[in-house]
Amino acid sequence: MGGGRRYVLSKSKYIRGLQCQRALWLDVHRPRLAHYSVAQLQLFSYGREFERKFKAGFEGGVDISARLGRRIGEYAELTAELLEGGGEVVLFEAGFVFNGVLVLADVVRQRADGALEVYEVKSGRTLSETYKRDAAVQYYVISNLRRVERFCLVFDGCGTDSGVEGERFEVVDLTGELADEAGQVAANVASMKEWIAGGEPWVPMGEQCLSPYACPYREYCASLLPLEAGDCW
Repeated sequence: MGGGRRYVLSKSKYIRGLQCQRALWLDVHRPRLAHYSVAQLQLFSYGREFERKFKAGFEGGVDISARLGRRIGEYAELTAELLEGGGEVVLFEAGFVFNGVLVLADVVRQRADGALEVYEVKSGRTLSETYKRDAAVQYYVISNLRRVERFCLVFDGCGTDSGVEGERFEVVDLTGELADEAGQVAANVASMKEWIAGGEPWVPMGEQCLSPYACPYREYCASLLPLEAGDCW
């Protein structure tokens, strides 16, 4: 599919697939079964606010989501148009599609030489491996389309002054590390496409139901336990 605009995976679905094959399948084929707790929704809200404050440090940024709303399939096309105009530009929620994978980058800054600086914003207070995997799939997609000079992960600095007025952020450059992960990401993507194309997989409930995130399909899977325990799946 190359750099075309069609996609079968998103960043969130990729992360879901790393956690559980069945959760990914449900996310694609039966998303209405997902259930999020009030606490999870509050975390999502806090994360969006933290992200908004970081973006405020970039003057003149163009918010793709404000222009297109829920028309996610059009994000990559508009992003390409704005970047291909040349010159310096800052985009929020910029869309990129490569090899059937769509990612929306929190902040993308195109420099005068055409190279990109990408910032992925997380509200957590540690640089977790899950955050790195999140960044890795974004780097894989974007770097196959354009020259990424710098890819940074931004998280709660807990007192580290980032220079962004009124807020404190920790900014870590992961470019080299993410480049080394590209081959593994490509392999993961290939596997996930096969899972999605098949039938609903049987995966017993276990630690993956809660780590690294509480799975929104736990109630559905739990409702099938008597059936699955009797090998009638």
